[in-house]
Amino acid sequence: MSKGVKKKFIIPIFIPHQGCPHRCVFCQQRTITNVWEHLCTPDDIKAAIESAMGSKSFFSHAHKEIAFYGGTFTSIPASAMVGMLSAVRPFMQEDIISAIRLSTRPDSIDEAKLDILEFYGVTTVELGVQSMDDEVLALSNRGHTAGDTVNAFRLLKKRGFTVGAQLMPGLPGDSKKVFMDTIKKVIDLNPHMARLYPTLVLKGTKLAQWHQEGRYTPMGLEDTVSVCKEACMQLEASGIPVIRIGLMASSSLLAKGEILAGPWHPCLGFLVRSAMHIDRVRPYLPALGEAKTMTLHAHQRDIPLLKGYRNGGLRHLESLTGATITNILPDNSIAPGKVAFDTL
Repeated sequence: MSKGVKKKFIIPIFIPHQGCPHRCVFCQQRTITNVWEHLCTPDDIKAAIESAMGSKSFFSHAHKEIAFYGGTFTSIPASAMVGMLSAVRPFMQEDIISAIRLSTRPDSIDEAKLDILEFYGVTTVELGVQSMDDEVLALSNRGHTAGDTVNAFRLLKKRGFTVGAQLMPGLPGDSKKVFMDTIKKVIDLNPHMARLYPTLVLKGTKLAQWHQEGRYTPMGLEDTVSVCKEACMQLEASGIPVIRIGLMASSSLLAKGEILAGPWHPCLGFLVRSAMHIDRVRPYLPALGEAKTMTLHAHQRDIPLLKGYRNGGLRHLESLTGATITNILPDNSIAPGKVAFDTL
């Protein structure tokens, strides 16, 4: 299957904690998804699809996809799993829904479960890999090993599923070195896509207790941007697109007191992408001290990345070159990823 990521209409179905065999130290999915207590039923799924069909943009998308988020889909009792997938089946038979994607744990994949997923039209399975370090996984109470992840990839790829890897820098026992080793091992598994979810300390989790007791210190924002930047560069250089960086904001996640600590930022992905872009254009800029002021010229689409969040990118460029940037002008004759400059 292609690693290209096409524009899709995604209908999210949230199943927080459903099928989870135990609670990971960082997990509070009801806060993350803004879904509380209600268990997803086939009627809920049918209603979600019919509601989406009322959207003005629904039928303008060639690819419409159901996405089961949260929980451990393949650890839900088989009858309930079949019930949820069966609710989508009529819409797939009528070509209203194109595909189904879901998330699950690496140790919850076997041939019998894949038979069910294949029969009901599931095409994409995202694995909660989190780390490829067994000590980090044990400290996080994941209940699986890196070997389980390797086996899950083998089984899924043998069947032709599109496979994603969800990764969490900053878990207990993690470090930049340990996480970059995880990235190398994930690249060897060659997923079709990856997501990076830096670890946050959420209210009501074991991690919150450890943080209060001084047993856990989350990564700072600057270190998180640096780690995610290097991870993205290595993954995407290997042809693995990073489709998400950081948790998506929800009203419950942003409620007062829910995020107790950690590298939360509403535009984390943009911070990382801007840092990546500045690394790319650095060879085209004057060396430190060569200019006092300069005007930058760049492709129009690159200008936001150069400016960065609240012009933080420009300030970083000024610190790298020692020059004051007087202006940044669009010039589409310059290839994306490059930059030109005039100096005084």
